[in-house]
Parts: sequence; C-alpha cells; structure tokens
Amino acid sequence: MSNPPKVHKFKSLKSLATRLRSDVRDIDCVLVYAYNRTGKTRLSTAFKDAGKKIGKDGQVKSRDTLYFNAFTEDLFVWNNDLDNDTDRYLKINEASSFFEGLRSLALEVDIKGYLSRYADFDFDIDYSKWTVSFRKGADDKIKISRGEERIFIWCLFVAICDRVVAGLDSYSWVKHLYIDDPVSSLDDNNAIAIACDLAALIRRAATRQDDKGEPAPLRTVFSSHHSLFFNVMCSEMGRTQEGQQKVSTKRYFLHRPDADGTFTLRATNDTPYFHHVATLAELQRCVKEDKLYTYHFNALRSILEKTASFLGHDDLRICLAGLDDEALYNRALNLLSHGKYDITQPVEMVDDNKDLFRRILSDVLDRFKFAVPDLAPAEPAKKATP
Repeated sequence: MSNPPKVHKFKSLKSLATRLRSDVRDIDCVLVYAYNRTGKTRLSTAFKDAGKKIGKDGQVKSRDTLYFNAFTEDLFVWNNDLDNDTDRYLKINEASSFFEGLRSLALEVDIKGYLSRYADFDFDIDYSKWTVSFRKGADDKIKISRGEERIFIWCLFVAICDRVVAGLDSYSWVKHLYIDDPVSSLDDNNAIAIACDLAALIRRAATRQDDKGEPAPLRTVFSSHHSLFFNVMCSEMGRTQEGQQKVSTKRYFLHRPDADGTFTLRATNDTPYFHHVATLAELQRCVKEDKLYTYHFNALRSILEKTASFLGHDDLRICLAGLDDEALYNRALNLLSHGKYDITQPVEMVDDNKDLFRRILSDVLDRFKFAVPDLAPAEPAKKATP
C-alpha cells in the first residue's frame, strides 16, 4: 500500500505563497483546489505581493504577476443612471497596472472573439472616458447580469494574456499568471468551455519562446472551488496531443483546518476526489469539536445528492433506504437543509439537531465506506513554516 501524500503545514499565507513561488520555478502550472472561505483570493494577493519590489519612496518599482481574482472585478464599477435609467455603463479604473497599454492594444476584436463563445451581447469601450457600455440587438446601454459581466471581464483578461504570451512590451514585466476562480457565477456549460480555453492559454504560456527561439515560459498558478471546472482543467492540462510539448503540472488540495490562520497543502493526483470527501472530513471535525451550525445540513444534503447521482439515481433517498431511521433522516434533510443560511454569520444547531446530524452522518459513513482523508498530519506536526 502506497504512503499517503505528505501534508505541508503553513502558519501564514505569506509562507504558503513562498511555497507556490518555489514550485513554479520548475513547474509550468500549479493547480490548487479549495472550497470557499479557505483564503484563495488572499493567497493570490500574497503571491502577487511577493513579486513586488518597493523603492525607498514606498512606490512599486517592479512586479512580476498578472492576476485574475475578486479584486479584478472590482476594477469595474457600474453607473446605473438612477435618475433616468438610460445611460448605464461600467467605469474602468484606468489607474490600475492591469490596464497598462490597454488603449494601444486594440483588444476589442480579440475580446469579441472570446465573448461570442459564451454570450450573445456586444460592447463598446470609450477610452476617452474609460467606460464600457453594452448592447444586445436594438437595445443599447443595457444592464447585463452579474454572470455576463464576469464573462466580459474574463474575456478582457484572456485577451490581455494573449498579448502577454505574444511578448508585447507593455506587459514584458509579467513572469507569472495567477488565476483564481474565474467561474463562480457561471453555469456548467460555460465553465467547461472556459476551462478548455484557459488550458489552451496556459499551454501557450508554458511553451512560449523568445525572438531567438529560446524557451521563455510564463508560469501559472490556478485555484478554484468549482469541482467541475477544476476537473476539466486537470484533464486538459494532463492531455498532450501529438506534436504538443508536455506541460508539467502539480496539483494540491488547500485546506484550513482551524480558525487560527494555519493552512495545509496536500499534493494529489486525483481530480478532484477531495471535493466531497474533504467536506465529509470537515463535517467529521465539526462533530468531534461540537461546532455544528445550521448550514452543515445543506453541506450533508449536497453530498448525498451527488452520491445518489453518481449511483444513477435522481433522489437522495436512495442513500438512506433501509436505514433504521430512514423516514426521520429524510424528513430532517428536507426540512433542515432548505434554510437560507449565511455561512459568514453561522447559527449553531440546537442540541436535538446536533444529535440528529451526528446520527445521519455516522450512518451514511458506515454505509458507503468513504475513504475520508486525514487533512491534518497523522503524526504530531513539526514546527510550521514561519
């Protein structure tokens, strides 16, 4: 039996970012899977900050990372024309280094090329005012949905990346791409399409050559909580067609087992089996520590629904069939998992519900024999990386 992958423990995002930077010295692409609220966005920022050089005057003298994360979206702010409800547009924060040289790049054609794959609206960029307006058919200056807005920003980012890979002077400072969760608002069809396009971009970045034909690769870190998107990315990055150069990758599961800021990083070649079983491990830990909150019923129900789907059924009741308390468990999961619980302000379960939750989880684990991972080191942990 092979030894389980080693779990690396870090006391801060800064030390974790240092580890990822060490990885991409020799690896073309590092793929990180972690569920929401683990700290992926802050990790991408820590990685970016580690590549900055600050002068004595406090100004940034150089940097090396072009990144896409939640902050990228914040570079665009809606003007909804609340008075007349007609002149609606996105305002671009032109002061950001993200848009360096954007005016001279003439990216509209490239953006539209990508956008046409995912959406059916069009846009116009006014560089004199640094605004973007949208139109569909005969309607102009329309308000697009949050998902459509995210798709547009993503298409703009990919169009910039194309120019970075091409070696454009405006972005010659870029040595790393860091892409965090570009699909959180997208449906599965768009997630698959974007994953395939992103994998192709990363492959081009990894195999880039300079003017003399010498290797000049861009290294990429990609992180996501979206299991389908992560799975497609791993599959695409691991596939090498005839005539293609192999792209080296490393895959991790990122976990934050405690609330004290400690992080664990575990290498895995599975894609991404941790998505559901890591949630089970988290639920087990919450049971053990008696930290059970109302939204944990939602998490357990989601696991059972996906398990039922994997077994070819469309109803989670198949997972509970034959258990001694089958009727009670079904009723509890239906009633207690439909609340709109805010995980940022969790409400602790009452004692009766805690006991019921423990029983359901225990019986489910006994029935399906999930190989639930130990997300903390099996032996006493060595001193964490400072």
